[in-house]
Formats: sequence, C-alpha cells, structure tokens
Amino acid sequence: MRIAVSAIVLGIIFHVVPFAQVWAAAKRLTPQLWLAGFALFLLGHAMTAAKWWMLIGHDVPFSRAFRAHLAGLGANLALPGVAGGDVVRAALVMGDTQHKGRLAVGSVADRLIDTASLGLVALMGAWFAFNTDGDTAGLTLAALAIAIVGGVYLLRALTPRIEIWAHALSHGGKIAVILSKMIRIIAELSRQPGLLLGCFALSIVVQCLFVLINIAFALAIGVMIPAAAWFYAWAGAKIIAIAPISLGGLGVREASMAALLKPFGADYGAVIAVGLIWQTVLYASGILGILIQSGFAAVPRKAGASSRPQPDIG
Repeated sequence: MRIAVSAIVLGIIFHVVPFAQVWAAAKRLTPQLWLAGFALFLLGHAMTAAKWWMLIGHDVPFSRAFRAHLAGLGANLALPGVAGGDVVRAALVMGDTQHKGRLAVGSVADRLIDTASLGLVALMGAWFAFNTDGDTAGLTLAALAIAIVGGVYLLRALTPRIEIWAHALSHGGKIAVILSKMIRIIAELSRQPGLLLGCFALSIVVQCLFVLINIAFALAIGVMIPAAAWFYAWAGAKIIAIAPISLGGLGVREASMAALLKPFGADYGAVIAVGLIWQTVLYASGILGILIQSGFAAVPRKAGASSRPQPDIG
C-alpha cells in the first residue's frame, strides 16, 4: 500500500510536471556536490546518534549506538513512519544496556525533541519568509529562546510532583509498577535541564544543516528563492511526510515541498528535482546503514557476551 501511494503521487507529479523537465534540472547537480551533501548528511546523523546516546544513558558504547542509528535509517525506508526506525535502533542496542527503561524513555524523548525542533524550524522559516520586517527578528528569536528555556525549567520544577505520582503507582499491580519506573526515569531526565536544552539545540543544528544541504542543491540547479522559504517548506514537507502513508515519504515530501514553495515563485520541476535528489541521499544512507549493521552482525561476539545479566526494566 505504501509503495502504491508513492507510485500514485509520483504519477500525479510527473503528469503535472514532465519528467524530462525534472531530469534536466537534476542533471545540473555535480557528483562532487552530491557526495559533499551525503558526507554532511552522515555528519548530521552522527550528531543525531550522539543526542540519542546521551538521552538513553552511556552504558551503550557510542560506536554501537551509531551503527544502530544508521540501521534505523535503513528501516525508515520500509517500516511505518520514522517510529519504525526508532524501534529498530532501540532493539539493536537493548542487549548492551542494563537500563531498559532509560532506553525506552530516552528514545521517546529523542523523537519528541526532533519533532519539536522540526516544527520550530518550520515556524521560524515561515515567520521570516512571509514577514520581511527585519526589525522584529532579534526580538522574536529572544522571546522564543526564553519560552523554550522557561518550559524546560518548568518541567524541572514539576519533578517532585512527578515523583509523588510514581511513588503512588509503585504500590499497584505489575503494570502500575512498570509505569512507575518509567515515570521515575522521566523525572530523572527532567532534573537535567542542561541535557534537555543541549539535545534540543543539537537537534535544531542538525535540522538546519539538512536544510542548508538542500539549499546548496537548489542553488546548483538554478532555484533562486529566499533561504527562509526553504527552511519553512523543507521542514514543513518533512513533517507531512512523517505520516506512514508512503514509502519513506517518497512522492509526498516532493509534492508538499513544491506546494509550500509555490508562493515564492519556485519552478516546480526544479523543486521536485531537489526533493528527489534528497531522496537519493536518504536511500544511500539507509543502504549504508543496513550494510554496516549486517557486516557487524556477521562477526561472532566474544565469548561471555551472551551471559551478561539482564536486569529488570528499571
């Protein structure tokens, strides 16, 4: 069904915009620029893996977490939405951690932080793309920063109440006890506002890096529109493509981005070309992640690795 949706959307796209027009635009991109974009994309995901690693705890080696993250990119190409890749990467490191609850809560927190940062990039891009009053830029950014920091420290202030709730649940049944342990881990994270703010800032940096790669691709094939419009349209299209209705967002992302960039006079064919070029970067990284994970999985673990104690979810 997901393949069918992507095929139908691509069929509509190429009915509206001739494939020859898209191909002519795509051919303007040099292999060197594509490779540079691919390298920066991998760098961005190394930072994303580091963010996830900090949230789930450090008892998993970073190299192991990074390989699992790359394998998750591969899973995103076929499993429902980005959550499918999150499940795969968590499953791959589950045997290496003694804190299963922290792994679960940290993975969910990582997804929420990424989604929130993506929404913020889209909103700020829209603000600067449609509001040309540069005098309000500094004030807007300052107000936004204060709101984010205030929200994190408000969560820190609510930690005692969260812990009281967890304690009350700990006297219930088995499910209530498990839920209590998860809430205690949430409280533990909320006591680290620096960690949460740092991870949020890192997520924004990564999202902006990916937008800048797309801007470089666009400039190379002749798309000349304001940079703020790209931040708005790229992030907005990525949010739309999260819906698990297509094959890794194929077709849906390109159609959404073209529609969002219409007010800025962007050429449909060139925008679709940029989107499809970006898809090749996604697929290449996913295939690389699968190959790396498969290669390490084929190497037998050292004796005794399987005898590691498996503590409970807490």
